[in-house]
Amino acid sequence: MKLPRRQFLYLTAGAAALPIISRIARAQTYPSRAITMVVPAAAGGPTDTLARIIIEPIRASLRQTIIIENMGTAAGSVAVGRAAHAAPDGYTLSIGNWATHVVNGAIYTSRFNLLNDFDPVALISSNPALIVARNTLPPNNLTELIAWLKSNPDTVSAGTSGIGGPGHVFGVLFQHMTGAKFQFVPYRGGGPAMQDLVAGHIDMIVASPSDALPHLAVGRIKAYAVTAKTRLAAARDIPTVDEAGLPGFYTLLWYALWAPKNTPKDIIATLNAAVVNALADSTVRQRFADLGQEVFPRAQQTPEMLYAYQKAEIEKWWPIIKAAGIQAD
Repeated sequence: MKLPRRQFLYLTAGAAALPIISRIARAQTYPSRAITMVVPAAAGGPTDTLARIIIEPIRASLRQTIIIENMGTAAGSVAVGRAAHAAPDGYTLSIGNWATHVVNGAIYTSRFNLLNDFDPVALISSNPALIVARNTLPPNNLTELIAWLKSNPDTVSAGTSGIGGPGHVFGVLFQHMTGAKFQFVPYRGGGPAMQDLVAGHIDMIVASPSDALPHLAVGRIKAYAVTAKTRLAAARDIPTVDEAGLPGFYTLLWYALWAPKNTPKDIIATLNAAVVNALADSTVRQRFADLGQEVFPRAQQTPEMLYAYQKAEIEKWWPIIKAAGIQAD
């Protein structure tokens, strides 16, 4: 049957408008049920702590429940895989960090791609590391520490949160830049490694501020430098690596949020707006600062910036990791 021209144009216009109407309707109804945020770490660790801080204002923005699902198996790679293969509908999110969404791709064989199987939502925060040691270690500054390490090759023990963890990879870079040699001792997390450092069972750690600051505050361990260009707001008495004698030794453990690939763009935009709103909250920012975390500037809190940032980090760190022969157990 041949339709009159006017009726045909009305039908054509209506068909063209359907995707737009569908997106508007979805944006108005999302989220209509609870959201699961997959955390690639056990409860109580730094990633879990940050997740629990930030979900409160995100819940308020989205007016929906957010359930945390902790999965720390295989350095978080199992959790990341679970999120990668979830339905791309905005109801499963992946919060993670430099280790889970950069390093693990170099040391684990997986059935997902860290860049191509996720849609970025937003960069959240970051922290440098602290070079810390047991109280009884002889050196009193970083220059003395490097000289002491070189004079005691392979006898010093450095704790890590596990093979391929931040302390391990950052420690490898430290060795490369200084020529020092020491033995890595992997633990099941940064907390147990720090406990052994306090007890004097190991010599040093390139540690996260959240693990080290409570012990530094009461004098249980000593600090040599912060691995950044500027001093840490939560510990301004600790010099930077540039000030302490190891210029350029910059390391950053950063955190971000992703959704499974092909999540509708309007849902990504809704999630990004909720994260941006949360990061502007003064209470969130103060709690982050207390943990040694720095919130990324507003201009960097976009999906596009997260993708570019993650890609650059993969290109920087994968060659270092592979050259060092770091492999998962």
